Amino acid sequence: MAVTAGTPIELVQGVYGRLAARSELGRTRLGRPLTLTEKILINHLVDPEESIDRGVTYNDFNPDRVAMQDATAQMALLQFMTAGLPEAMVPSTVHCDHLISAKVGARIDMGVAVDTNKEVYDFLRSVSAKYAIGFWGPGSGIIHQVVLENYAFPGGMMIGTDSHTPNAGGLGMVAIGVGGADAVDVMTGFPFNVRWPKVIGVKLTGALSGWSSPKDVILEVARVLTVEGGTGAIVEYYGPGADTISATGKATICNMGAEIGATCSVFGYDENMSVYLKATGREAIADAADAVAADLRPDDGATYDQVIEIDLDTLKPLINGPHSPDRANRVGAAVGAEAVANGWPLEISAALIGSCTNSSYEDITRAASVARQASAAGLMVKTDLLISPGSEQIRATIERDGLLADLEAIGATVLANACGPCIGQWDRPVEENSKVNTIVNSFNRNFPKRNDGSANTLSFVTSPDTVIALALSGRLDFDPTTDTITSPSGVEIKLDGPVGQVLPDRGYDPGQNTFTPPPADGSGVVIEVSPTSDRLQLLQPFATWDGNDYMGLPVLMKAQGKCTTDHISAAGKWLKFRGHLENISGNLFIGAVNAYGGGVGEGKSVIDGGVDSYPNLAKAYGNAGIQWCAIGDRNYGEGSSREHAAMEPRYRGGVVILARSFARIHETNLKKQGLVPLTFADPATYDLIGEDDRINVLNLPPVPGQRVHCQIVKPDGTLVDFEGVHTFSPEQIEWFRSGSALNVVRRKVAEAAG
Repeated sequence: MAVTAGTPIELVQGVYGRLAARSELGRTRLGRPLTLTEKILINHLVDPEESIDRGVTYNDFNPDRVAMQDATAQMALLQFMTAGLPEAMVPSTVHCDHLISAKVGARIDMGVAVDTNKEVYDFLRSVSAKYAIGFWGPGSGIIHQVVLENYAFPGGMMIGTDSHTPNAGGLGMVAIGVGGADAVDVMTGFPFNVRWPKVIGVKLTGALSGWSSPKDVILEVARVLTVEGGTGAIVEYYGPGADTISATGKATICNMGAEIGATCSVFGYDENMSVYLKATGREAIADAADAVAADLRPDDGATYDQVIEIDLDTLKPLINGPHSPDRANRVGAAVGAEAVANGWPLEISAALIGSCTNSSYEDITRAASVARQASAAGLMVKTDLLISPGSEQIRATIERDGLLADLEAIGATVLANACGPCIGQWDRPVEENSKVNTIVNSFNRNFPKRNDGSANTLSFVTSPDTVIALALSGRLDFDPTTDTITSPSGVEIKLDGPVGQVLPDRGYDPGQNTFTPPPADGSGVVIEVSPTSDRLQLLQPFATWDGNDYMGLPVLMKAQGKCTTDHISAAGKWLKFRGHLENISGNLFIGAVNAYGGGVGEGKSVIDGGVDSYPNLAKAYGNAGIQWCAIGDRNYGEGSSREHAAMEPRYRGGVVILARSFARIHETNLKKQGLVPLTFADPATYDLIGEDDRINVLNLPPVPGQRVHCQIVKPDGTLVDFEGVHTFSPEQIEWFRSGSALNVVRRKVAEAAG
């Protein structure tokens, strides 16, 4: 299988060749017009005749490709290596973007990353070569921007081991963030199994203008739906307003759709997508899409499970935060009043632009247009301003066109083409975050400790142009639509609205070539993992279920409030251990707030009654053969797709996770690793579980469509019965019986081999 730096037109033609017939079949079967989501999903069904019911049935799909970023690729490929196949069965790529720390600037930071991560990069490069996987080396850019520029295509379907994989929806692709075990399924040639999603329609009318940008669309959707409102659904944008937004603007909206829990987001094909495809060297794909354009958009009369309407003409700039991406405020006085009421600093300590969410050419041109105004008036930023280009192609192009110089002229520092501060890879001086401080950024998440590892940092998310304006004013409550900034000469400067350019007049400059295709025959490639390495560790299969109910499980951790994957398995300094399950388990639950007393990252031992860190307790329980459970509140596992947040509990002896509700990716990851995720049938049961209680989970394995009988065992022996709700399908029950989904895949590969 040839792997290239782009999607072969033959693959696209194969998808389009069956699109019309599959769409018509879907209309006939469902008896109504189809959404774009339904057309794409039906076109990728393994069996187009199997039962389809939104939000109910589990279905098998054949995605067109798999993409992995370096932090998650390590564990995904360690799992794939145990499957016993000679190469990946679908086009797959690895992208080195997460392990590069932001500290000084692009050149020095990149050099440090290449040196310190050499062992991991060499591993990923050699595994890619052996198994016919494309390799994008450090400096290539952020996975989602590189995918948008090279691989995404309208009507396609892909999965990626990063929660912001839905970025590719900006080019009309159903692109779903998953854990590594899901990626392994597809790479080994087995279907991707997921519950058929509901479809939320967002009807856009009007057109954006002035300081309003595509980022404000998704900030508004997050306000309406909250961080849970998209769970189990694909968000489909349509209406006349949708066609006024550029392809990269659409990608921004789809990217941050991960923050509302959506399976993914998607826009219908239009001229903006065609133009972008041609500008990025994919004229043949644009022509092929034009030929089937009607089926790359929703049918007239398509029905949605919920509809949200947004008038782009009246949409005002928003700034969401802190602590949660759905905490929306209007820019200016509204967020200022909220800050005063809560004691948040109005002075901004840092401003950051870029990440996979907002680092397109259009984003940078809008920000640079504001910077040029400021520079002409003698203004400089009043805080640190850090710029992260989304890809090497974007960096080279904005440097050639003078846009980086415009930003540097007002005091910006350009970082490496990588995720950097967005995912905690910000080596920030301690004196800057040792006290409560406010930062503004154009990223997608703003959980505590997300950017710099400090709970003192209050992070607010907004558009790149608004970030520039706030950096120039130095204040969180500045409103660029009405307020002025005093220049050094004493003149009051009112900034004009940003002016962006969707595509570069001179075309894109590809910059340095950082892509390495695999050799024609990788069978001779040797992959070496040192047994003494502290960064890479070969995996051992998890044990199969022993056939017994889970009795007397101690509660290792009961989380109070938000418990995201950052709380369960922190990033930042822990990213270096993403290929070493034992070492990274040293971060298990270190960010979780203990519901019994409010301590962070620590709890009471059932072995000796003492207080210790959650990682130490989990290790002690695991070594002693004590199976345990953990308790979560609402939307447990919100955030990243990182399957480490599921593998670590399993590795240390966890068997059941109970919560009021789960985030979609994390719930699937738990099931993939052989754990049992259950939601309380009565959410109030959460409050009944005490620190010294034990949990019984009876009548295992779970039966599809039936609740699980559970009991709280009080210290005096009193039993409190309750019911747990599960989402296991018959296939997923087999994951549980076998100890993990990977054990099932390994067995099937062996059986197929004879």
